[in-house]
Amino acid sequence: MILSKKLYVLLVVGSLLGCSEKIANDVAPGAPGKPSVWAYSGKTGIGTSYEAYGEQAGKQSKVWFSVAQGILTETMYGLIHEAQIKEMQFLIKGEGFVDTEKDDTITTIDYLFKDAAGRPLSLAYRIINRDKQGKYEIEKHIFTDPDRDVLYMRVTFRALDGEITPYLYLNPHMANTGSGDKAMAGKMGLYAHDGETYLSLKSDSDFIRTSAGFVGTSDGLTDLLDNGQMDWAYASTGKPAGNVALTAELAPIKSGEITYDFTIGFGPSTETSTQAAEASLTAGYVRTLDHYNGRGDYMGWQDYLDGLDALPDMIATTTDGGKLLYTSALVLKAQEDKTYPGALIASLSNPWGETVTAATAATGYKAVWPRDFYQCAMAFLALGDHETPLKAFEYLEQVQVTAKTQGNKGATGWFLQKTHVDGVLEWVGVQLDQTAMPIMLGWKLHQAGILSDEKLIHWYDIMLKPAANFLVSGGEVNLAGNVRMITPPLTQQERWEEQTGYSPSSTAAIIAGLVTAADIAKLAGDAAGAATYLKAADDYNAKIETRMFTTAGIHGDGKYFLRITQNEDPNDDGVVTKNNGRAPMKEQNILDAGFLELVRYGVRPADDAAILASLPELDDQDRDDALRVKYDFTFNGVAGRFPGWRRYGNDGYGEDADDGSNYGKMTPGQRGRVWPFFTGERGHFELALAKDKNGNVTNEKIGNLKNTYVRAMELFANEGMMLSEQVWDGVGVNSPNVYTMGEGTNSATPLAWTHAEYIKLVRSLTDGRVWDHYRVVGDRYTK
Repeated sequence: MILSKKLYVLLVVGSLLGCSEKIANDVAPGAPGKPSVWAYSGKTGIGTSYEAYGEQAGKQSKVWFSVAQGILTETMYGLIHEAQIKEMQFLIKGEGFVDTEKDDTITTIDYLFKDAAGRPLSLAYRIINRDKQGKYEIEKHIFTDPDRDVLYMRVTFRALDGEITPYLYLNPHMANTGSGDKAMAGKMGLYAHDGETYLSLKSDSDFIRTSAGFVGTSDGLTDLLDNGQMDWAYASTGKPAGNVALTAELAPIKSGEITYDFTIGFGPSTETSTQAAEASLTAGYVRTLDHYNGRGDYMGWQDYLDGLDALPDMIATTTDGGKLLYTSALVLKAQEDKTYPGALIASLSNPWGETVTAATAATGYKAVWPRDFYQCAMAFLALGDHETPLKAFEYLEQVQVTAKTQGNKGATGWFLQKTHVDGVLEWVGVQLDQTAMPIMLGWKLHQAGILSDEKLIHWYDIMLKPAANFLVSGGEVNLAGNVRMITPPLTQQERWEEQTGYSPSSTAAIIAGLVTAADIAKLAGDAAGAATYLKAADDYNAKIETRMFTTAGIHGDGKYFLRITQNEDPNDDGVVTKNNGRAPMKEQNILDAGFLELVRYGVRPADDAAILASLPELDDQDRDDALRVKYDFTFNGVAGRFPGWRRYGNDGYGEDADDGSNYGKMTPGQRGRVWPFFTGERGHFELALAKDKNGNVTNEKIGNLKNTYVRAMELFANEGMMLSEQVWDGVGVNSPNVYTMGEGTNSATPLAWTHAEYIKLVRSLTDGRVWDHYRVVGDRYTK
C-alpha cells in the first residue's frame, strides 16, 4: 500500500501517541541543540556494496558506512561525500549504571567473510563490544544491501552479569550537515530528514518506547543520564531544525541474549526510505549478506577479488599471509563513487572530525585529488584490475580545466587541485604533479594493453596534449580567485599543497609526464609536439641539482636535496612561508623524501651521487624533533625496528604537541606526524638501489626488503586493517586521545594513498622491479 506523505506522517505520530493528545505536547524542546560536529576519524572499518560496471551491473546501492570506536560513524548516501549519519550506538542501563557503547566498552573488530587463511573476502564486519566490568556484551554485524539504499545491522545483546536494558541512539547528520535536521519517532520506526533527503530506521521487533530530541538538551542520552530512566517520549522535534537524535528503548534482558535486525533506509521521501528499509528486513539477514559477499549466484565482493588476476601471486610477498593485501584491495574499491564511476576519493573520513563543525557541508577527504587518484589507479593496475583504472582515467576529463570550466578566465590544460566527485570546484591551486600524473597513467594503461592505440590517441587529442602543453608553457591561471602566472617547472603548490617553488617530487612527475607525453605524441603522429615535450623535459632535468640541491645546508655535510626552493638558487638562504601554525624558516633547514621520486619515475638512477648524498641528512635521528624526519618504531611481540618518516621537518599538519589538541588551531605547537606511506616509498627506492648491473635483485635482498618495509606497513595497520594518514611518533602531549607508538592518529583513516602504496610495494617486490617506474624516462636519463 502506498501512503501519501501527509497520511504517513499522521500514522507515525498517531502510533506513538495512542490517544487524543495534541501533537504540540509531544514536540521536543531545546532547539537547536548542541553545535554539531563530525565523528572520530580513525576508522577501523569502511564498507559499501560492490557494484560491477556495464552490463554486469544490477541494482545499485549508493550507501557507504564507516566504523570507529566500536560504533557506526559517518554513513553516506547519494554521492560518496554526502553524509547522512554522524553515529549510531547503543546505551546500556543496568543496576546503578548507564553506559555509552562508545565510551564504556572494549571493542574488537573482525571480518564476517574470510577465506581459510583469514583473508577478508568482503567489507562486512563483526564488532564485539564488552563493558569493562564484564556485565554485558554487544555483537554487531554491519553491511549494506546491494539491491537498495539501505544499511543492515544485526545486533545481539548478551546479559552476562545482571539485567540490562539496551537503547538505540542515532544522531543523523542529514544532507551532509548536522544542524538542519528534523526528526520523528514512533514504535514502528525512527525518521529524520533535511530538505529532500530522508532516513528511516526499522527493526524486526517493535520498540518499547521512542523519543526524538535535540542533542544535549532533549535527546535520549541526556534523559537517561539524568536519572537512569527514559522519561521523555517526544514524537518529533517539530518545526525547528537542529542537531537531532533519535532514541529507542529495547526489551530488557535478564539473562542470556536477544538478537535484533535493524535497517536504515535512505531516499528522497519518507515513503521511499521506509519502503527500502522494510524491503531489506523482508529479504532478511542471510540473503542480504550472501548478496553483499557474492556467495552462490550473487554478484558481490568475492567476485571482485576473484577478478584480480595478479592478487594470488602477490600473497607470498607479504608477511601476514595476504590479509592486509586483500583488505587494501577492498578498501580502495570501496572509495569509488557510484554515480560517477572512476571517481576515486582520498579517504572516507573527515580529518579530526570530532572537533570539526558540521554546521555547513564539507567533503573532508571524501573528494578527488588527481595525485591521490593516480596512486590508487596504479594500485588497481598492480592488482590486475583492468576496469577500474580505465574508468578512473576516463573520469579525469571532468576535473581538467578547459575553456568550458565554469568561471575560468585563464589558462587551460591543468588539473584541478580538489573537487567533489561531480566536478564541483573546491580548491583551485595549481600543482604541476597533478597535471603530469594523468599523462603518466594514460601511458601506463597503454603499455598494459588496456588502452588501444586508437583510444590513447583520442585521449591525447582531448586531454593529454593540453596537459603536456601546460607543463611546457604554463600561463596565467584565473579561476575562482586564483590569479597567477605559472612558469613550469616552478609550481604554485608542491605535493603537500603548501609552498610555491621548485620541488624535487613535483619536478620528477613533470619530467615523467612530458617524456611519456612525447611517446604518446609520436604514436599520434605529432612529431612537433613530441620534440617540444622532450626539449622541455631535458631542460628541466638538466637543472634539477642546480635548482634544488644545496651545497650550503646546515645539516650533515651541507649537501642534500631541499624540500622546495623559492627560486633557482638553493644556497641563497631563501625562506619557506608560514604554514599550519609553523613560522617561516630557511629552506636549508627543511628536508623531505620527495627527491626519491626522481628515482621512482626514472629521472635519476638509485645510485646517483646527489641522491645518495641526501640520505644521511634525511635519516638523521639525532636531530631535534622539530626538524627530524625519520623515526624507528618497535611493536609489542615483534622483533626488530621498523622505519617511518614525516612529510618534512617543521611540518605542522597534525595534533598540537604542546597540549595534545586536534589540528586546526594553527598554533606553533602543531606537529605533522609520521606518514606510513613513506615507508612504502622508501621500500621502492631500496628495491631500485638493490639491483645489480643487469637489473636483477637477489631473493635474499627481496626477503630483507619484505621483512623491513612490507612488514612495517602491515604493523602500522589498525585492528580493522585500515592504514592511516599519520601514526603517533611519541613526540609531545599524548592526550586526550592516548596513542601507542605507531598507532594511527585521528587525522584520516583509511587513507587511500597509504593502501595504494602498500599494494604497489608488494607488487614491486613480487616482480623484482619498481611498479611505477617509467621505462622511457629511465632510458633517456639513467642509461
